Amino acid sequence: MVKETTLQDLIEIPRYAPGNRIAVIVRDDLAVRETKPHRHLWGQLFSTSRGLVAVGAGDMHWLVPAGNAVWIPPLFPHCLRSYGALNSWSLYVDEQTSATLPIIPQPLQTTRLLHEAALRAASWPPGELNTVQLRLADVIIDEVRALKCRPPGLPMPSDPRAARVAHALLANLADNRRIEAWAAWAGASPRTLSRHFITETGLAFGQWRQHARITKALEMLQLDQPITSIALELGYETTSAFISMFKRTWGVTPGKYGSAT
Repeated sequence: MVKETTLQDLIEIPRYAPGNRIAVIVRDDLAVRETKPHRHLWGQLFSTSRGLVAVGAGDMHWLVPAGNAVWIPPLFPHCLRSYGALNSWSLYVDEQTSATLPIIPQPLQTTRLLHEAALRAASWPPGELNTVQLRLADVIIDEVRALKCRPPGLPMPSDPRAARVAHALLANLADNRRIEAWAAWAGASPRTLSRHFITETGLAFGQWRQHARITKALEMLQLDQPITSIALELGYETTSAFISMFKRTWGVTPGKYGSAT
């Protein structure tokens, strides 16, 4: 459970005039980024342009690849941890406007229009928005309202030993060790480790690892990496095995998905 925070625990505060409805902050982290549980007075749409990040909000956890986002309502405690370098942007929405958006955190599929508009808003100098900027702010808010909830991301186990295994796998998804070896590494029995993955993520250990690989593949495809190198980096023995698993999960081949993004 994410512990209650105080206003002093806020990490990022919108830097625009009080009357503005939105604020956008862009970050480019070259190393792993990790935040402790915190909250904001405004709602936050956190989106990644490059990289992979795990976002936790209460008892909910999602793995967010590039091109996706998570909506966090005002004052809802949340935290995140990236896996390597991360380029991201956060759209903050004032309390009144946030009341017209989802009341619970949820993963969303962003659009190119929203992405480009958010980056434009991030370049605005501090201060009260002018007429042109206010019109774009309205477009951004309308676009957020129209976003579709994407399929649930990768749920993370809460047990410390299972979580340690999950984070180690995310750091090296090509690691094909069986659950017995992972259990010994984490200091748990295979039965205990298996039980925690099933009860806390809804997925068996093997299913969880497969889901993690397929989710990571989305990010790699958006970076135009060759399908063969993606398959090898994610631990698949053959490219055809990767293509088959990807199509069963997302309904299209990696090649078609990559050409559509």
